Amino acid sequence: MDPKVYWVAFNLVKGIGAVRLRALLDYFGNLEIAWQAPLDGLRAAGLPARCLENLLQIRKGCSLQQIWEAIEKRGIQVLTWEDAAYPPRLLQIAQPPPVLFVNGQIRPEDEWAVSIVGTRRLTGYGHQVASELATFLAHNGITVVSGLARGIDRVAHEAALKAGGRSIAVLGSGVDRIYPPEHASLAERMAEQGAVISDYPLGTPPDSTNFPPRNRIIAGLSLATVVIEAAETSGALITATFAAEQGRDVFAVPGGIYAPQSKGTNRLIQQGAQPLIKFEDLLVELNMDKVPEQRAARSILPANDVETRLVKILANEPRHVDDICVQSGLPIDQVSATLTIMELKGMVRQAGGMNFALIRENQADYQVDQDA
Repeated sequence: MDPKVYWVAFNLVKGIGAVRLRALLDYFGNLEIAWQAPLDGLRAAGLPARCLENLLQIRKGCSLQQIWEAIEKRGIQVLTWEDAAYPPRLLQIAQPPPVLFVNGQIRPEDEWAVSIVGTRRLTGYGHQVASELATFLAHNGITVVSGLARGIDRVAHEAALKAGGRSIAVLGSGVDRIYPPEHASLAERMAEQGAVISDYPLGTPPDSTNFPPRNRIIAGLSLATVVIEAAETSGALITATFAAEQGRDVFAVPGGIYAPQSKGTNRLIQQGAQPLIKFEDLLVELNMDKVPEQRAARSILPANDVETRLVKILANEPRHVDDICVQSGLPIDQVSATLTIMELKGMVRQAGGMNFALIRENQADYQVDQDA
């Protein structure tokens, strides 16, 4: 049986989230040992009484074999912190979800993603902006992330797919419990042209308490969050708050001052969100205007020993090209050519005055390559 089943099993236990699961991994080394551990060992690992009670109940009442067979039968992919396919941008947030259930496929190009969120009670203006923005992003190779809800979410997903792009939906239920139910066919299309994901176990019904954590994942998958129409109490504002806390950019589409659907977005702008006036500004602000070139470079020009050497030199601080040549022992023409390629790949950027710096958001990936 796949060892990931133990990650899925602990995911069933109420009260064991990212922090406590990390403590179990640190204490036992792997989750199979933790799952089979006696009470004394689990207490020593730091599990409080309520979590122990919940764990014992789940451990006694569930069949891991049946759980895994149900996952395989539905063709659901399970991703954990330990999987290379786990979204790297999501892994960067505080306490990322330990387990993701994926219907479809998350691809490396989904690293370039923008979330589009907003009200369920959209106006014609909101519909037009959401549709045109999602189409624009899809045409520029940007994955559109949203929550599969009615309104802005649905429009954004559908427009991205219609434009031939990729889209990811994050659910507040199990991936086998599509909500709202009338979006089931849209979810099927997304699984073919993107992914439907959740950190909730299969069979989990939609519940109001599930949606704020779902919004945290939407923000975590994305370089930026765009809010298009939101009332003052809209759940889309929760997504924007999570994005800001995660250090991601927040954009809001301005609206009429009397329109209830624009009160939340206008308030976001008042609080410091960037007003989205032109779609092109979004790409420029996030340095995503060269995404197609970066993707082509990554697919055509794989990493080599020279790139690895330069990454190590740039690991701690920006360096002047002359300093890079001295430390690498390589000629200036080779260093310059390699840096140009790495810049196209989105690995480094020019920091002015012929100084080059690593793009920090990708540093964890580079470290993996160095250790391999």
